[in-house]
Amino acid sequence: MTHKRFLAIIGIVAGSAALAACSESTGALVDIAVVETTETLSVDGMRLSYGQQLVRGASSEGLVTLDANGDTVPALAERWIVTDDGRSFIFRLREANWSDGSAVDAQSVRAEMLRQIAALEGTSLGLDLAMIDDIRAMTDRVIEIRLSRAMPSFLQLLSQPEFGLRRGNAGTGPMRATAGDDGVLLTPMLPEERGLPAERDFAERSRPLRLMALAAPQAVEAFNEGDADLVVGGTLATLPLAETGPLSRGNLRLDSAMGLFGLQVTNPRGFLETPERREALAMAIDRSTLLDPFNLTDWPSTTRIVPVAMLAESVGDDVENVREERWAGLELETRRSRAARRVAEWQASSGSEASVAIFLPAGPGSDRLFNRLAADFATIGVTSTRAPERAEADLVLVDRLARYAAPRWFLNQFHCAIQRAVCVEEADTLSSEALGSEETPQNPSLLVRADALLIETNNYIPLGAPVRWSLVRGGLNGFNENRWASHPLLPLAVDPIF
Repeated sequence: MTHKRFLAIIGIVAGSAALAACSESTGALVDIAVVETTETLSVDGMRLSYGQQLVRGASSEGLVTLDANGDTVPALAERWIVTDDGRSFIFRLREANWSDGSAVDAQSVRAEMLRQIAALEGTSLGLDLAMIDDIRAMTDRVIEIRLSRAMPSFLQLLSQPEFGLRRGNAGTGPMRATAGDDGVLLTPMLPEERGLPAERDFAERSRPLRLMALAAPQAVEAFNEGDADLVVGGTLATLPLAETGPLSRGNLRLDSAMGLFGLQVTNPRGFLETPERREALAMAIDRSTLLDPFNLTDWPSTTRIVPVAMLAESVGDDVENVREERWAGLELETRRSRAARRVAEWQASSGSEASVAIFLPAGPGSDRLFNRLAADFATIGVTSTRAPERAEADLVLVDRLARYAAPRWFLNQFHCAIQRAVCVEEADTLSSEALGSEETPQNPSLLVRADALLIETNNYIPLGAPVRWSLVRGGLNGFNENRWASHPLLPLAVDPIF
């Protein structure tokens, strides 16, 4: 599935500020600010923030990884084959060593992968891994991962930072990570240290990076003052901050990302008790103008959970059963009129005013979004307030990047195993049955029914695609926008050979 890029990017300001010298490398230190307020960028554990994912991906390779374009490329596996039935992935490992000096062989990789799978139990990624049927060490350097059913996006899933292999809490590179008071210093390892052929002029083409976790205002200020060469991880909540300075305006980059961006019902009581009244809110929103205050053009809005084109592609010949966007034949005013009647009926029967408390992350972008949502809800007689905490909200913003392009990822975000309060068990069952079994073939059309069930409950109100922004100083190589909003650190640390 393709996504339109939804902003025409202004030309990049030429020239970069002088960078601090680093005594351990011939290259200049590159400072990177990641927009988040986590207290540490430590990569212990498996529930990682965006910044922690960057560190994990840089210091712990998996079998495969993502490049700057968001494409899957070799890592610890130098090559692989996929059998014709799409159920067996056979990887040949390159020669490499763990941090303790022992060889990276198929048996040790198998042991670490099994440990990772166990650690991810109870998460959406753990659900995604449910199709792994067996992991076998075929020879010292060949490992097979056998799936119970074909999964075309399996390599994309394996390339996620959480699957960076570690032994003794240390990975195999491609960068060494050293935590300090001012962030994490990441230094590229020589190719020969990683079991790869030596590269011409590698020391001259490489440089260390320093990753700092900063709140958005401080990250933008650091960029405008020349103290950061790259800012990553910005969301819609903080986008207006990236347009405040002369440098930030010229160097703003946006990813047309894939994922979920919408409102999760967390308190289905009172006015929100029934699917029909929750649908009234969804019908009231004018998605075509929702992000007008941000001056984004061609932002991909949606009324569905799984993107229509993706769902149509997955079912193939059964494409006529894929539903289009909701209320496609109704004008906005007609939708709002119907929604307003539901609100009025409830208010008359309950004797209460219809109101919702919305939790959005802090930031000027959230302020703009809240104002637009509140105005839309007001057109049907619903008042809105801003909840100070998630626990006090009726609706909570979901802003989540997809890990791979398949309906299963979207459906798994609402699985009862991880979203018990607002899930639909029948949808989970249909999603599982769609995979088939030894006795029954796969039935992708069941995914359409699962998606429809989730939509009909209106426990989640889709708005559109996530927004991710970065600030990139002119002359910095290795950064490309992509649909995963994935920006690995190694390409930023090593210039390509021309």
